[in-house]
Amino acid sequence: MDSNREMDPEHQVPDGVDEKTVRALGALSKALETTERARGHLYGFHQLTGTADFELGDAVRLLREAGHEEQAARVEYDIVGRNVIPGHWTFQIIEAYNDTYYRPFARVERDIVDELAGGRDHLLEARLKTIRRTHHHPDHTATPPSSS
Repeated sequence: MDSNREMDPEHQVPDGVDEKTVRALGALSKALETTERARGHLYGFHQLTGTADFELGDAVRLLREAGHEEQAARVEYDIVGRNVIPGHWTFQIIEAYNDTYYRPFARVERDIVDELAGGRDHLLEARLKTIRRTHHHPDHTATPPSSS
């Protein structure tokens, strides 16, 4: 295969798949990618909130060392280990998001790509690569170099 002329078979649009379907699958994939980013932000929220809670422990210790027992006790009682929403720590929010939204979305997206495009991912992006690259330029090849 001349990698300057065509995409690898995994990224070629299967016979019978029209342009509107390729665009629809691209939109579906983009929506899932956006959900992946949102999920990443949830993990960031989870880690930052956990870090803040441990930093509060340091603040409580330092308040006590400075002789401010009442303020230390208030922070410890009211804030350290507190739920971020009623009944939930951040890990529970992530679990609920994954179970309720993310995993069902990912399954539906995968099923539809399998049904309509034979499981071939990123067809829209592959088409854009074919259109936008400079043909016959060594840094614009259609596929990675073969490893043979």
